[in-house]
This record gives sequence, structure tokens and C-alpha cells, in this order.
Amino acid sequence: MKKIRFPHAYVLIFYVIVLVTLLTYILPAGSYERAVDSETGITYVIADSFQTLERNPVTPFGMFEGILGGMLDAADVIFFVLIVGGAFGVIHKTGALTVFLGHIARLNQRRGKILIIMIMIIFSLFGTFFGTAEEALPLYPIFISVALALGYDSFTGVAMILLGTGAGFAAGILNPFTTGVAQILAELPLFSGYWFRILAYILLLLPTIYYVLRYVKRLEKDPESSITYEGDQYRSKLLDFDKIPELKKEHIRVLVVMALSMLFLIYIISFWQYSTSRMAAVFIMMGILSGIAAKLDSSVIASEFIKGSSNIIYGALIIGLARGISVIMENGYILDSLIYYLASSIEGLGTVGVGVGMFVVQSFINIFIASGSGQAAAVIPIMKSIGDLTDLSRQTVVLAFQFGDGFSNIISPTSGYFMAALAIGRINWKKWATWVLPLFLYWCGAGILLIILSIAVQLGPY
Repeated sequence: MKKIRFPHAYVLIFYVIVLVTLLTYILPAGSYERAVDSETGITYVIADSFQTLERNPVTPFGMFEGILGGMLDAADVIFFVLIVGGAFGVIHKTGALTVFLGHIARLNQRRGKILIIMIMIIFSLFGTFFGTAEEALPLYPIFISVALALGYDSFTGVAMILLGTGAGFAAGILNPFTTGVAQILAELPLFSGYWFRILAYILLLLPTIYYVLRYVKRLEKDPESSITYEGDQYRSKLLDFDKIPELKKEHIRVLVVMALSMLFLIYIISFWQYSTSRMAAVFIMMGILSGIAAKLDSSVIASEFIKGSSNIIYGALIIGLARGISVIMENGYILDSLIYYLASSIEGLGTVGVGVGMFVVQSFINIFIASGSGQAAAVIPIMKSIGDLTDLSRQTVVLAFQFGDGFSNIISPTSGYFMAALAIGRINWKKWATWVLPLFLYWCGAGILLIILSIAVQLGPY
């Protein structure tokens, strides 16, 4: 049977760009009136103000101009993402995170379950504060070895990192790649509403830890029940914890810089008039100061910053490419037409139906576009306007996007880093999917309830 291959994400988005260009020749043009809130500066769509306009189809050349227009329109977000990637490139070079996690494993080698809980909490914090996903891939072999040394299996090693980062990433308390980008595009104060996402973080992480511990308990009773039992027989179950590098003073200094940077970020969010430039400034400072704390040469700091940015350029450019979709629809006057028809079709569903519907649609989109930032650029301009017309707050719109993007990352076979993690652990996707499905369904149920709760409490601002 021939293996089904999904086109590259860039190709998929280009197909959509061609499609929306063709739609400018088919759909009637139209426009809503908009008003700017004098207090918040946010531009809202005015209900019942839609009017048809003369059709203005986009030419093939105009289509390619629209791609550049999208890049320029999303320039602040693109550079923000590149700066975050650069900062973590420097931090990765210092080795502080790898050594710190290895040190924790060594200190708790005789307390297996406690160690699993600690590792999952730490990785969840990386996911929720830094948007860690692909960045954790180099650490999988280390913690697979840790799991084997504790008498468990490679499946446990993969699960505690993948599900830990996954829960934190989906909750997105301060995730710059999903929550941050989506809130910028939705014209919300950056990282506003974080208290509600803390609740989401707890409701996602605690049952996830329990789920992994339940699997571990099964292993303790019957080691042969391991999902990777046969493969693990060919691996050494002995890890020399003494070979884990010592946690040096420079590593501690880097960790202190990271902690203080996050506290400063929270301070800005809570007490300053925050902006993309201020958030970017924090990450630039964190990267440079981490390099200095580790006594890296200035040229090394610069080269590692560039390397870190280049590692994230796939997601950064996809933001601009996806934004080009909206630019082309705006140029052809069909963006408001599409909003009008979509809003009309769900008018009778109420705010709860619209919020849950957005979550379902976003989950489907995540199968095809792996980049959370790119998805935000493509869908938030439409979703925020539909939210305006159906009395759904923009904060809830972002929440629905966030859950739709984050949950399926632990089961979708089109997610690159997810499949890479399974490959490192030599885990069959079907076996993983069968095991993780109940947890995934719980996440979806919890996400829907949180969306409903956000509507009930009128989660804001705006």
C-alpha cells in the first residue's frame, strides 16, 4: 500500500493563496464598517454594516505581491519569533538546561516516580513559558536512558517529556509562539488573561502526570506489559549517573538569568504598558546575559544567536506567508465577505457553539499546518472578526485557537517534532495513539469546558 504523504506546509499555504486569489474572481466583494475603541485602540467590526462592493479580482502578479505584503504586515511578529529563537540558541550553547536536568535525574535516581513528576513539571514549565517543543528533541535520549536506568522503558522516557511539554505548550501561559503571536494579531494586550491559562495549565498537567504514573505502575507489576518491551531488551538499562556533567557555577548563573528574565517578563505584563518590542527586548537581554554568564566569547554569542534564529526561521517565515492569505483577501475585498457568510452560517449557534466550533476547526487545521505561529497568522484575522459579530470575546477566540493548535500535537502524525520524538524512542505511532487517545479526549473535554467557562465569566480584556 502506497504511503500517503502530506505536502510541505509551505506548499499547502501556497495552494490556499492560489485558492483565495481565484475566489476574488468568484465571491462577491464586500466590506464591513469598523470603529476604533478610543480607550483600548482596538478596531472592531460593526455588526449589520456589511455592504457589497464592486468586484476587485487580484491578478496573478498581485498574488505574489500579496505574499510580500503579508511578510511586511507581519514583520514585527516574524522578528519577535526570530529573536526568541536566537536567545534560546545561546542558552542551548551554554549547556545549562541539559546539565541541570541531568543533575536532577542524578539526585533523584532512587525515587523513580518523584523524578518523573519533577521532570514533567520542569518540561511543562519550559513549554508554557518558552514554547518549548522541537527544542527538547536533543534531550530525549538522555531521559530515555534515565527511564531505563530506573527500571522503566523508553516509552516512559518519551512520554514524560512529550506530554510534559505538550501540556505546558497547550496551556500557553506565556508561550511566545502561540499565545503571544495570536494575541498580537487579535490586538489584545500581550499575555493578558494569563490567570485563566494558569487554571488551564493545572487542569491539563495534573491528569497528564497521573496518566504517565499509572502506566509506570503497570510496568512495576508486569515489566513485559511495556509497549516497547522487545526493543528495550537490546538496550543497556544501566546509565552511569556519574558521567552526567557537573552543575558548574556558570550553569547556575545562566539558570538565574533565565529565572530573573521570566520574573521581569511577568512584571512587565502585570504593571507596564507592554508591547512586542518590550517582550523582544527581554529575550534579547536574556540571550546576551546568558552568554555572558557562561563566559562565552562575544563572537560565539553572536553566532549562536544567529544559529538559534535560523533554526526557527521555518516557523517565522510561515507567519508572513500565511499572513499573505489575509492580505490577498483584503486586496480583493473578499475577507469581509467570507466573514459575513461564515458569521451568518453560525449565527444561531450562540457564543458557546461558536467558541467550541472554532476549537474544532483549529484542531483540523493543525493537522495540515504544523506551525502554531503560522496558523495564528492565517486564522486569527478571520476568527477575531467572527468573534466580534457573535459577541465572543477576543480572549476566548485566542483560547480556542490555542487549544486547537496545542492538543493535537500529541497525536497528529503530521507533527514533525512529535514524530521525531517517537522515532528517537523507536515507538510505533499506532501504539502511541492507542495509548494516548483517552488522555487526548480528556484534554479536548477539558478544553471545551474551559472555553465555556471563559464565555461564562466574560474572560477579558476585550
